[in-house]
Formats: sequence, C-alpha cells, structure tokens
Amino acid sequence: CKPREAAGVAGNTMRISTIFCLCPVLVCLCFLQRCYGVSHHVPTSKVPITKNQTKLANGETEVHHRPKRGWIWNQFFVLEEHIGPDAQYVGKLHSNSDKGDGSVRYILSGEGAGSIFIINEVTGDIHATESLDRERKAHYVLHAQAFDRNTEKPLEPKSEFIIKVQDINDNAPKFPDGPFVAAVPEMSQVGTSVYQVTASDADDPTYGNSARVVYSILQGQPYFSIDPKTGVIRTALANMDREAREHYAVVIQAKDMAGSVGGLSGSTTINITLTDVNDNPPKFPQKNYQLYVPESAQVGKPVGKIKANDEDLGVNAAIKYSIINSEGAATFSIATDRDTREGIISLKKPLNYERKKTYTLHIEGVNTHVEPRFSYLGPFKDTATLKITVGDVDEPPVFSMDYYIMDVYENAHIGTEVGAVTARDPDSKNSPVRYFINLSEHGDKYFNIDMDSGVIKTTQSLDREDMPWHNITVMASEVDNPSLLNHVPVTVQVLDVNDNPPEIKTDEEVVVCESSRPGQVIQTIAAVDKDDFANGQRFSFSLLSGIPVNPNFTLKDNEDNTASIIARRRRFSRLVQELYELPIVVWDGGEPALSGTSTLTLQVCPCQWNGRVQTCQDERGLLSSAGLSTGALIAILLCIVILLVIVVLFITLRRSKKEPLIISEEDVRENVVTYDDEGGGEEDTEAFDIIALRNPAAAEELKFRRDVRPESARQCGRPARGCHSPPELDQVNVQKFIKQRLVEADMDTGGPPYDSLQTYAYEGQGSPTGSISSLDSPGTHSEQDYNYLDDWGPEFQKLAELYGEDMDVAELDVAIAVTVAT
Repeated sequence: CKPREAAGVAGNTMRISTIFCLCPVLVCLCFLQRCYGVSHHVPTSKVPITKNQTKLANGETEVHHRPKRGWIWNQFFVLEEHIGPDAQYVGKLHSNSDKGDGSVRYILSGEGAGSIFIINEVTGDIHATESLDRERKAHYVLHAQAFDRNTEKPLEPKSEFIIKVQDINDNAPKFPDGPFVAAVPEMSQVGTSVYQVTASDADDPTYGNSARVVYSILQGQPYFSIDPKTGVIRTALANMDREAREHYAVVIQAKDMAGSVGGLSGSTTINITLTDVNDNPPKFPQKNYQLYVPESAQVGKPVGKIKANDEDLGVNAAIKYSIINSEGAATFSIATDRDTREGIISLKKPLNYERKKTYTLHIEGVNTHVEPRFSYLGPFKDTATLKITVGDVDEPPVFSMDYYIMDVYENAHIGTEVGAVTARDPDSKNSPVRYFINLSEHGDKYFNIDMDSGVIKTTQSLDREDMPWHNITVMASEVDNPSLLNHVPVTVQVLDVNDNPPEIKTDEEVVVCESSRPGQVIQTIAAVDKDDFANGQRFSFSLLSGIPVNPNFTLKDNEDNTASIIARRRRFSRLVQELYELPIVVWDGGEPALSGTSTLTLQVCPCQWNGRVQTCQDERGLLSSAGLSTGALIAILLCIVILLVIVVLFITLRRSKKEPLIISEEDVRENVVTYDDEGGGEEDTEAFDIIALRNPAAAEELKFRRDVRPESARQCGRPARGCHSPPELDQVNVQKFIKQRLVEADMDTGGPPYDSLQTYAYEGQGSPTGSISSLDSPGTHSEQDYNYLDDWGPEFQKLAELYGEDMDVAELDVAIAVTVAT
C-alpha cells in the first residue's frame, strides 16, 4: 500500500514545518497497520475476498482499486508584510503521477495567480512575489492542476485550495472619534463614572494578542482613573471643587499585545469639565451700607441697589433678597434683578424729611436652590445692614384735600362765594402760598380765586340746564419759589332753582275720530320740565281760563302728572272742520310755582273699529302704514315726472325728424332728387320722371306711386335716350298741379306707412330774362371740349363718355343729374 504524500504542507515557521513533517509518517503508519496488521504472513492470494475483490474462474482474486486524489492539502499560510529580497516561499504542490522525471507540468490559476503567486511548473513550488497585507485581503482562492507535459492532458482534476495571509502585529490601536468631551459634577464621590473610550485595532483578533488592547492614563492623575479592559474613566479624587479648577485634560493610551513590551499603542485626549453644584452660600462683601435718598423721590421708583456675591453659576447662584425688619419693610421694598443678581431697593411710601430723617434696613440674601447633601457647609444665606438718610428738599405746597367738591345755586349773583381751598408749605420755613386757576384747561372763565385766601367765586351767571357740573383745576405755588407748583381738582355742582315753566309733551299728534262720543277720552297727555325736583315732579293741568267754555272738548287732571282730553259732543265731521286748537295750562310743584300754556292741535279723521281697539288713519296714515315717508313719496313723484318728460321728448323728436329729399337750397338741381336708399348705378335713369314738370296735363293719366317702378319706365327703358318728350309742352299752371297732388296724397289710403316728401320746383312764367333751365333750350351742340373729364378718375368716366357722344342738351342734363344722384 502506497502512503499518501502531503505535498505542499510545508509551512514557513518551525512549528508549522514540524506538524506538516509528522503528518505523512503518521498517515502511512496508520494505513500499513490497517492493511497488514492482522496477519502479515498471509499470502496475497489467500487474502479473504472483500467487497473490493472479485474471484475469478481460475481461483484467483481481482482487486478493484478506488481512484485516489493526487493531493490532499486544504490551505497554505503566508506571512503578511514580507520585506525580504527574495520571493516568499508559500508551499509545494505534488501529484502522485509525478515520478520526478519532469513529465508533469503544474498549472496555477485563481486570485493573484501569475502576479502575486507564481508556481514552478516542474517542482510545484509556490512563491509570493509581493508583500501582502492581511487588513486589505485576508485570503486568496486558487486552483491547481497537473498536466502531462508530453500529451498536455490533465493527470488530475482541477483542485481548489486557499492561501491565508497570516497576521502580524502591524497596526496600532486607534480612537476614531477622539478627542472627546465629558463632564462630571463637582464634589462627586470617588469612582463616579465620567466617560468610556473604545479603541479599535485592525489586526486579527482571533490570532495571537495583536488586537488585544489595554487602557492606561498618561496624563490626568491623580484626579481620574481608567479601567484597563473596559476603558471606563472614573473620578479618583474626592471633593474636586469647580471654583478651584474647572477643566481637566486627560490623556488615555491604548496598547495592543495585552500591554506587553513590543506592543503598538495609540492615545487620545478627553477634556473633562466639572459642572457646578450649589456648594457656596451667598456673601455680602461688607456688613454695613449707607444710602442717601432725597425726600422728593417718587413712590415706586428705584432709590438704590445692593448685591451679594455667589461663586456658583446659573440657578445655583440665584439669590432672593428681602427686608427682614418691619421698620424698613413698611417704607421700602426690594426685588432681585435676574440678570445682574442685584437687590433693587424701591420706595413704597413718600418720604418726609420733617417727620423722619433716617431709616435702617436689614437685608437678607438667600439661595433659592439648595442641595440637601451640602447642608453641612452651613446656611446658604447672608445678611447686611443698610442705613438710609433722607435728604431735605424744597417741596411744593400741599393741599389739605386730594380733591374738592363744592356747590352753588344757578342764577346766583356774580361774585357769589362757592368755596375755598387751602394749601401749606410742608418745609420747615413755611413759605406763604399763592393760588390761581389753570385757565389753559378751561377756556370758559366761570370762576376766579382769591390768590391769598383761596376763596372761589362766580364770575358769570350759571345755568344748571346748560351745564350742571364744572370741573376746574386750582394750582398753588410758594411765594419764595414760584416754580414749585402743586394742583388739585375742584368740582362745582350747580344746584337747581325753579326757573323753567313746564310744557306739554307733544311727541304724537292728537287725532279725533269722526265717530267720537261724548265723554270719550281722545288722548292722555303728559308734561315735561327742564328743572330738577329732588322729591319728584308734580304737575297739574287745566284749560285756559278767561275764554268761553269749549263746546267740543274738556280736560280732566288725572293727578298722576297726566291729563285726559275728553270729547264733549257726538260726531265730528272732517268736511265741516278738520283741525281744532285746544290751549292747556300746566303748573309745576316748584317754589315758586310756574305755569306754561301749550296749544294742542287736534285733527279730525275717519276711524276704523276693530273690537275694542280703534284706529284712526288719514291719507298720511295710510302712506305711513305702507312704510313710505314723505321724502320717499317726493322721490317717486320726481321719477315719474322725469320719465314722462323723456317720453314726450322722444315722441316729439321722432315726429319732427324727417329727412328732406333735397338737402339744401344750394343742392337744388333740375331733375335731381335725393333718396335715402342706395342708387342703382350710372345706368339707373328711372328714379324720377320729369314728364310731370314738363307737361302736368299729360302726366295726369299716369298717377303712379313714386315708391313703385312705373310700367312705362320698364317698357321704355332709358328715358334719357329711348323715350323723348314732345318738343312742344303745354303751358299749364304748375301751382294747381301741385295742389292737386297734395290733395291726392292726403286722401291716398294705400300709400306707404311712412312720411313721403315730394318736392316740386317751378320757377314760374313771364320772366323777362327767360328761363335758365336747359330743359326748354334748343338742342344745339356745345363747342366746349370735355376731354379733361378723362383725367378726373373712374368716378367721372361715365360722364366723360356722355359728353363725348352726340346728344342734345336736354338729354345731357338728364344724364348728368342721374349720374350725380347715383
């Protein structure tokens, strides 16, 4: 039995070489023991038949051999970062078919074959030509195959193997996110966790200690420590005070190879800040303070400030100030400015130098946020004493009252005393005071004031009904210093006297129904009075005395400040008398009593009954019930009148607007008629027949309408050329002919439904100069040359042709008239 050869199992280190050298020996020994260990003396022919053997007919046994692999390797190893001058030996490939005669050729393919890894085709030795980096690529997959050098046929199937790059410690630990920032409260206990750092090593963590990192502190002791395995940084010193030192720069080192000698290391910095806690109480820089405040200081305004120092920050340094003695708290107040942490002292009451010249304030400053674990450091508050000195100031006069209310009766005599105001100088010198009224605020001068005594008097007669209240401002100043002024409001009430007679309240008109009965109440009336009665108004009513008794109406006093008008007779007729006047006298209950007479107008109108409720409506009432006021009725009437005027003007203009057949006298031509319709062109000579003018008697028979084309014109064709009028015309009076035509036009019921204007022109007879018309002129030819008409354009082309032909004057005039009309 042939032992298996472990080709290519030689390694690069002594340990690997030893293992790979012992493996083939052990494999061969095991295989020999399995094959021959039972009975070494048994001949080959006598070996029992197994499942891999066949017994032949001649008694011999044929052994079936299982095909064996040419090589049994799995992977090779090669060290990374090789820097030697020669190529690094990786391993050796060997096939069972290789007899060592050079007939086997080894071929290598796969990742890096031919470039990074090369093979000796004869011996099968593999070498790495480049320095490899495991961190870039950890292994390579290659394929090996053996060929017969003579036949170029494969001796073994292609086999896959792996070359692993064996790691060495060539990468130092790194902190990819450094440097770091951390914070920990001051006064923290020893061992308080601050931060955790983690270093990374690119070496293989499964091989050796190349990636095993330990941590240590290079800078930052004895304040902080670090766990060598986890990298957790902790406080190592107790009671670290932020006020003493706030920032620390700690340098941490990470070293691989478990920190042994020769390991690679990397470092980073952690900037640690101690955060503030309230471990310092507030302190006033001094225990006693002094402040000067003038007595003229305004209430509510700041007069001074005080501050206690606190070494803490933010909310830990917040201080609340207070005045703890009653003497100072009654006159002054203190508040904290959040920005500056100062105590702002303000005035609560006015100061008076003459009454009290000094004040003593005990001020306390307390931290608003206190941590119980630091209570052993003492109370977090402090006190100070503030002495305030009041300064004497020359003050303006002070009135005895903040405001004054006075009264005076209306219609009082000018100079009547209303009241008096008093003011004094609060200073010790007690300077005299002068009074005056501020007229800039009150333009009407109803009052004046005595400048020495302050007595206010009237300067005009007052009317309560016009102005029941007067507001004035009285000012006072010192004689020694007039610039110091003070003012006080004074209100004067004008009291009422009975100086206005009562009047009947006539908001609604009094209506008397035609069907009124004797004793029927027509209407209940009331009175009004401008005067003011303290105990209520009292009015009495009666008819005017000294006149005959009213036969129509009487008056009843209801003794409740109202009166009823009662009818004394039956039936009132609006046609007989529509309006009645009733004078009524009213007395008030004042002292002295005043009376007034009012005349009521009573209107008679028909009434409608609706059960027990009656309504009286006239034409105005009907209009009012319809919701139309007088202004609305006037507007409606004006609109109707305007519409009627527009309609009349429109009709008048339509009747008067008639287009004349002949525009003006200047345009009158013989045998020229103007129509509103479009002409038929230059060939249309049938628009007007001049036979009527030439011979009215002969035209009597035609009597055709002008708006209908006559049959004679249709048959004759062009009258200018085809139908000549007789040269001899009877001299008939055309005036009679026109009158006759007028009568016929008026009597014609079959005429067109529009106005037709027929114009006839007749120059009369017996003119000594003769006729200027060419109609009766002999038909002589003109010697004038009309060739210039050819140059006038296409509009006169027809006229040029007519003048160029041989025709008489009458025909030519007719043609010209037709052309111009067209």
